[in-house]
Amino acid sequence: MARISRPGRRDVTEAVGEIYDRYVRQRGNVPNMFRTVAHRPEFLQTMIAHMKAVLNTGTLLTSLKELVIVRTSQMNSCEYCLASHSLLAKKLGYSDVQIAALPRFESSDEFSPREKAALRLAERLTRNERPLDDAELAALKGHFTEGEIVELMAASGLFNYFNRFNNLLAMEPTQAGAGVEPVTTHV
Repeated sequence: MARISRPGRRDVTEAVGEIYDRYVRQRGNVPNMFRTVAHRPEFLQTMIAHMKAVLNTGTLLTSLKELVIVRTSQMNSCEYCLASHSLLAKKLGYSDVQIAALPRFESSDEFSPREKAALRLAERLTRNERPLDDAELAALKGHFTEGEIVELMAASGLFNYFNRFNNLLAMEPTQAGAGVEPVTTHV
């Protein structure tokens, strides 16, 4: 049960309606989080734009960003984000075994040194315990450019925000067809 209502297609601005329509075409639903944020159209529009920039621009593969997002969401126990992004990570080439191994990635043979460095960064950002020291930053720079480090931090940081938003509202994973309003015809 939604803790905050989720405006339907008929209840939103045209710009937000276009976002709804795009998600219905792409995934067959409108994510519950987006329908909740639609109470503030400007927030939703910038949220979508930021997410698209983080996931689809830069030089890192989207698959590595998704792996970081899944680990971030695991650490935050965000079932809402895990339901969606574990599937996306699998579609981008990661296996069920790898997803299950993420909590113990350091000792796992399932991940490359580069993937482990990215996951280590995501864990550090999520725990927010202290700044990276010089040795940690140098180790990261052994695998990534400075711009790629920013990409990884943006992916984990964005999903730390999304995880907290969804956890606080006990957001349930989006079901197939959610947010799709039936088309009515007049006879």
